[in-house]
Amino acid sequence: MTYTEAMQELEGIITKMQSENCDIDALSTYTSRAAELIKFCRDKLFTTDQEVKKCIEALNNVK
Repeated sequence: MTYTEAMQELEGIITKMQSENCDIDALSTYTSRAAELIKFCRDKLFTTDQEVKKCIEALNNVK
């Protein structure tokens, strides 16, 4: 799964949860999945940030 795919799925879940027709029986499932997606996105952002910092550091060390 990509970051973009995770964000799209998360946006879909949020839309369902905000809907007047939100299925109360599915609310727990929506919440659990949203938490998984948020964790995935947070981890992906952290990893990407670390990789970018390493690239910048490597560029700064080039003579």
